[in-house]
Amino acid sequence: MLDQLSASLAATVQAARIAQDLSVNALAERSGVSRAMIGKIERGEAQPTAVLLGRLSGALGMTLSELVARAENTDDLLRRRSDQPAWTDPATGYVRRAVSPVTDGPLELVEVELPPGASVSYPADAYIFKYQQIWILDGHLRFHEGPVIHDLHTGDCLQLGPPSPTTFHNPSTTPCRYLVALVKGRS
Repeated sequence: MLDQLSASLAATVQAARIAQDLSVNALAERSGVSRAMIGKIERGEAQPTAVLLGRLSGALGMTLSELVARAENTDDLLRRRSDQPAWTDPATGYVRRAVSPVTDGPLELVEVELPPGASVSYPADAYIFKYQQIWILDGHLRFHEGPVIHDLHTGDCLQLGPPSPTTFHNPSTTPCRYLVALVKGRS
């Protein structure tokens, strides 16, 4: 049984696909996610991982946070912490919180907690924004940006380069919390 946010995410993925007049086959080609998995996600038969949602949201021309915000159906200019939608990756326990209010503005803030030992990877085509920075709030993040590895610690802030395959990895024995700031729109 899916929780309310997961069920709403399933409906949101399907609605975004239909609004763009995309078949399941076309979305599968764009995202690299199989037709069968897209069908299971849209029917609420499978809870997608962060990687799958990242691929789908990128193929649909939105960020993962936008997808979560649409699923929450919020449009207030103030988003109190208690109202910030948080999504937990069923594969890793990674928690992604959409901090920013949902607006048409270009800036988006996302808080992430990555459990000890967890890794989440995204292909380059999952990135649909112009600029991204990662600010470490607490802990240690080993961030793979293409072939470059950045070891980031509390207080460090990294400006990312052009889209490339990435991996967020927490090599420590404590959770890592970080803030992602991004400007929407392809570079």
